[in-house]
Amino acid sequence: MFTAMLSRGWPLIVITALTITGILLQWPFEAIAAIMGVILFVGLAIIAVDAREKEVERNSQKLKELTGYFVRRFMLESSQSIFIIIDIVFKTDNTKLWEWARACDMSARVFNAWANGLITRLESDNKTGRFSIYLRAYTNELWIINNLYYEYIEQFCEVVEKIEVPEEAKEQYGKFVVEYNVFVAQFRELISEMRKVARTEIEPPSIKTAREVTPFKPQQSTSKK
Repeated sequence: MFTAMLSRGWPLIVITALTITGILLQWPFEAIAAIMGVILFVGLAIIAVDAREKEVERNSQKLKELTGYFVRRFMLESSQSIFIIIDIVFKTDNTKLWEWARACDMSARVFNAWANGLITRLESDNKTGRFSIYLRAYTNELWIINNLYYEYIEQFCEVVEKIEVPEEAKEQYGKFVVEYNVFVAQFRELISEMRKVARTEIEPPSIKTAREVTPFKPQQSTSKK
């Protein structure tokens, strides 16, 4: 604590010391004022840079945690993964849905490898302390992964609204929506905070929430008596 106070309060300490020295040595007031002004300006600039670095570090830690949460809850073998929910479609007798689900399963492998690589690199680079170098790049990468992931959420919604799928898939998707939208809110919040200290072109609304779906209802045929 003392070290932190000293590092932030050194301009005042130096100014006080110079003021006392200047008075004792009878320096011209203009010279003392000029020196104090320069020291104060440099001190405030250093404090501002330090505050920015602290904010970047905090955002980097938050990004690491958020990325880890995304990978654990919505990728791999998690029951909340949209790909695991889509796998349930294999229980139907619609061969067209099988082809779609099989294609999604192949995509899931690519997503899992990509997301695993991202979290591994993020955790490794986070230990170096060079937060400002990679923060923007990794945030953009998570945004890209999530946007591509969201396309499969939309595909699932379209299928559910047009074709009858197992009730298990619809129930699991309902749980997925709640948790995924919490992640979206946290990601949007991080983007808003990041824009104060790191350059990013990402707009918070570009991170879309998952929507509820209206389950497919077969039309009942009517016959005239």
